[in-house]
Amino acid sequence: MENFLQTELFRFVVMPLLIIIARIIDVSLGTLRVIFVSKGLKKLAPILGFFEVLIWLIAIGQIMQNLDSVVSYIAYALGFALGTYIGISIENKLAIGKVLLRVITRSSATELVEELRKKNFGITALDAEGLSGQVTLFFTVVSRQRLMEALDTIRKFNPRAFYTIEDVRFVSDGEGVPEVAYKRSIFHHLGFGRKGK
Repeated sequence: MENFLQTELFRFVVMPLLIIIARIIDVSLGTLRVIFVSKGLKKLAPILGFFEVLIWLIAIGQIMQNLDSVVSYIAYALGFALGTYIGISIENKLAIGKVLLRVITRSSATELVEELRKKNFGITALDAEGLSGQVTLFFTVVSRQRLMEALDTIRKFNPRAFYTIEDVRFVSDGEGVPEVAYKRSIFHHLGFGRKGK
């Protein structure tokens, strides 16, 4: 075994592969940890952080033992890049959290709103005025797992609708509260809903 560790095969093939794998794992964990922190998952993030740093120490230890190996540096950087990509891909698959979906449509949105409500999306709809005249503005808080379902419904009824999607860190559990809360937080700052308006 000791003889194998001293071979060129180990130094230039096996060791770089181990470094790449270690970096992919620790950077993926780090990417997920940052995303989980941003979504308020306080219990899960520290656990990921523990394993992230442990694996990073192992990888950097091997680099320090092979300071004269350029291949190890390249492996370290490649593992970092791949780990970032894989971490983001995993988070997208998990689809954790909720988003605020805001939609503006020039045509009548009555049928669209009714269809979304039939599918149990909580919709708050308002008549508004845009640059080109009257528009319908509506928004809803949806889980990321159901986001594509909502978007497919919107595209089916109004392919030209304008929409934006924003991450939501916290949503009250109260029945009907998200609609009221967002009405107050968004429209109060814009001047809507104030006395005398």
